[in-house]
Amino acid sequence: MRCPYCSCENTQVKDSRPSEDNTAIRRRRSCNDCGGRFTTFERIQLRELTVHKRSGRRVPFDRDKLIRSVQVAMRKRPVESERIERMVSGIVRRLENTGEAEVDASTLGEMVMDGLKALDDVAYVRFASVYKDFREARDFEELLGELANPDKAQSKVQARDIQKIDE
Repeated sequence: MRCPYCSCENTQVKDSRPSEDNTAIRRRRSCNDCGGRFTTFERIQLRELTVHKRSGRRVPFDRDKLIRSVQVAMRKRPVESERIERMVSGIVRRLENTGEAEVDASTLGEMVMDGLKALDDVAYVRFASVYKDFREARDFEELLGELANPDKAQSKVQARDIQKIDE
């Protein structure tokens, strides 16, 4: 492991322990040259995932990018970082367990929205407004109406799906 301070490759592990949610190993390291101390995390990666974007591009799945987008939605919300980490780990686990090497960005976005909805309504609305590309206040009203009355929103979705089948 390269030292983040002096770039020396001569570092030593001082302590290892499981992370709080047991999905990673936390290692405390020190550099033998400069004496700098730093922490690294090791995670299990079952397979390489690729995200198929709406534009048609294919990019490697980036767990850190997913964490950052969730953190932006959660900014200044009273949710512990451990719960956010568990949500993201759950999404990654579900993606890896599908057996598919490629995932649509829309599928990933829906998984994030479902997770945020369970954690915090405000973060859910923030993420949805960017993900669904809201253009008008009416878009927010519809989403808030779904949050206020989820049974009615589900009925609307089912009615819309039936209408598409009939067409």
